Amino acid sequence: MDDSIHILLIEDDPAHAELIQRAFEDRGNGARLTVAQSLSQARAHLADFQPMLIIADWRLPDGESSALLIEEHRTPAPPIIIMTSYGSERNAVEAIKSGALDYIVKSSESMIDMPHIAERAIQQWKILQEQERIQKALAEREAQFRLLAENSSDMISRHDIHGNFLYISPACHALMGYEPAELIGQPVLPFIHPEDAKFILELLSAPRWENPAAAIPYRARHKNGEYIWLETTAKIIYDQENNAIEVQASSRDITERKQAQVALQRANADLREAYDKTIEGWVLALDLRDRETEGHTQRVTEMAVKLARELGCTDEELLQIRRGALLHDMGKMGIPDEILQKPGPLTDEEWVVMRKHPLYAYQMLSPISYLNQAVIIPYYHHERWDGTGYPHGLKGEDIPLFARLFAVVDVWDALSSDRPYRKSMPPKDVAEYLQNESGRLFDPYIVEKFLSLITRK
Repeated sequence: MDDSIHILLIEDDPAHAELIQRAFEDRGNGARLTVAQSLSQARAHLADFQPMLIIADWRLPDGESSALLIEEHRTPAPPIIIMTSYGSERNAVEAIKSGALDYIVKSSESMIDMPHIAERAIQQWKILQEQERIQKALAEREAQFRLLAENSSDMISRHDIHGNFLYISPACHALMGYEPAELIGQPVLPFIHPEDAKFILELLSAPRWENPAAAIPYRARHKNGEYIWLETTAKIIYDQENNAIEVQASSRDITERKQAQVALQRANADLREAYDKTIEGWVLALDLRDRETEGHTQRVTEMAVKLARELGCTDEELLQIRRGALLHDMGKMGIPDEILQKPGPLTDEEWVVMRKHPLYAYQMLSPISYLNQAVIIPYYHHERWDGTGYPHGLKGEDIPLFARLFAVVDVWDALSSDRPYRKSMPPKDVAEYLQNESGRLFDPYIVEKFLSLITRK
């Protein structure tokens, strides 16, 4: 954060407000907090200045802060983080649906960590704003393209079956810089980009076109030597003996659309990279807290992706599995240090607390839309094939595939790695353990595929 960041904190509990203010002061990042104790005070402040972020208690003396989500019509409206002492999945869903950027359950830890939460929220908001700007720019370009197409004549042409120009309309001058007389009698292929010419030649040589109405995009050489993108719809004309005698085509310039598509693809790639960098930051934070399993996350992520590829998962599924594997222990952020970092075995009471970490992961990650499939692994990877797992005691194929495959990889790495209270098992013993527990703890088919994979590797 820098000195230009102004945050409006709406909190009616003076102790909570003071705790959050002190957290920002201790951080020393230059952020300025303005505190309001009610909706009416918040509205008065909003009339005077535009904060970069609003952090608001859910229930206030004169109403619920969700009212601000409806009232704020500024462009762009500041992002809002909702806080509440009454955490529930339903409240979280309602807050996010209403337009809140994030939903935080109040605790001393979350309030002390509010500067970090605010930084992440502002970064995420900037990414979303940039994506919206790019989408808007793309929509404007598409509108301009449609206006141009509606008010300009398409280039109409006729060709013999070898592709030579028989006729071309005057619009060719506007599109390609040529007068019609310069093209009549010329073959079409020399005017097409070499990388696209092969496809056009195959199309002209085909006895029948599979989809004669299809619009074909390709690059055509303008008279100035540059290439433009054309989209051509063509039709073969047959004589009475059903012999192809002519090709009729209608072409339009789609260069701006192609450029906009490239820009959007680049923006989406940048956004995806930002998402993944955020996840990697979360994982690093957990690794710094839980030194015992340092390196475990990276190893199981790599192996889970390999196993998923072996099982025939799609590229999109591999992406979600990778994210889920990275975040599989994120719920442990909610486990107290004295339990998470205990060097010896846990007591029964401590295990009750530890087994809540999948639920914590779900509460943390499920409101984030781009993680809606990835959250399967953190939430379900401790379920077991015979129904003895947690948190829901799911059985067999009721356990989602992502979680079933990750469970095998997770246990494999745990047994193969040293821990402060035990040494790693030899690879042969680990494989034997997985085989013995196949059909009890693990999906037998996945164990078979995994053992085959690690044998080859």
